[in-house]
Amino acid sequence: MFESTTPTDPQLAAELSSARQEVERLRLLLAHTSEVSWMVDLAGPAGPRLGYLSPAARRLFGFAAAPGHEHDNPHMQQLAGQLLAGLPARLARLAAGDQSRRRLLREAELARADGVVLAVEIESTVLDGAEGRPQSLLGVLRDIGPRREQLVQQKKFASMLSHEFRTPLATIDGAIQRLEMTGSHHDEATRKRYRKIGEAVDRLLAMLDDYLSPERMASIGRQRQADEIAPAELLEAVAAAGRKRRLQLTARSVELPARLRCDPNGMRLCLDILLDNAIKYTPDGSAIELLGKKATEGGVEFLVRDHGAGLPADELARVFDKSFRGSNAAAIPGSGLGLYMARAVVEVHGGSLSARNVSESGTEFRIWLPIAAVAGKSLAPDDCSSDNSQTQTDKARGRN
Repeated sequence: MFESTTPTDPQLAAELSSARQEVERLRLLLAHTSEVSWMVDLAGPAGPRLGYLSPAARRLFGFAAAPGHEHDNPHMQQLAGQLLAGLPARLARLAAGDQSRRRLLREAELARADGVVLAVEIESTVLDGAEGRPQSLLGVLRDIGPRREQLVQQKKFASMLSHEFRTPLATIDGAIQRLEMTGSHHDEATRKRYRKIGEAVDRLLAMLDDYLSPERMASIGRQRQADEIAPAELLEAVAAAGRKRRLQLTARSVELPARLRCDPNGMRLCLDILLDNAIKYTPDGSAIELLGKKATEGGVEFLVRDHGAGLPADELARVFDKSFRGSNAAAIPGSGLGLYMARAVVEVHGGSLSARNVSESGTEFRIWLPIAAVAGKSLAPDDCSSDNSQTQTDKARGRN
């Protein structure tokens, strides 16, 4: 006679309790996540059939169907058609040994129950059964409308910058050319200053063409660029240029990686904007510190700290708003676009830019950048846009 294992067995009861808890956790996850989880049975007698759709589908599309009756609903038929699109050819390639078709990521458009068309991203994976043949297709479906809107806003932002910057730059360029043509009687030092101004204008125009075009901004948002920088060298280069305007400027690096993947010109532009902001709004002779270090939450961070008066509390939440200028900026030239532009460039790298008034005095800007990312994955956070509509508590300082 052998012992019977029933739910009264303490060990079995504990295992069953643990399994129930895991099932409940998964149920809650599927019930409340914004992604639509789905599964297709590939080995059924009726052929591939949508067998599961998570509750998120009703919230996203406004329709659903009882299990086993998915194809009774015309909206569900459309959805199932998109999820199964290209499946025969995909399974054939897998059977031929092409494992690149095991997991796929693609975009499509699907209509809600009210007729509104949504842009979605469909991620799917083919799973084999015990006999080694495809048994199920499972995946997730995501609404990428906000991401597409972000790209649209980035293009609008780049176009706005092009207009706002090119007009005054063209005026400066024309004036310098006239001065050079009519200033043959000027001394060499004066003519040298003309040439330096002209070169600076050329560099800014080249940067607009090379970096801030709509296509360039959109491509950075979609995929990390192959360019790399030595972050410690970048920090020191920015500091060296800044010391020509503020001698009391220090730069320090702590545990920075040897190389960091990002757009070199873009990150140099961001640091230059933050440093220029610190110099303009602090007294001559006050200290400014640049610090680059490994971030506690992963990634790297660049800090720009000044020892000025800080900013009134009621202006902190508007610091990165387009065209906003703080109450202390009335007598200082500017367009209110510098900090707005810097944050947009950092965000399309998958990072964040924030600022705060420090307790002892002054303001600290913080750039955070990820060290690594999945190739091809969008780097920009889902909840950001070029209008910088992020959590208000992340915002500080209203000077540009």
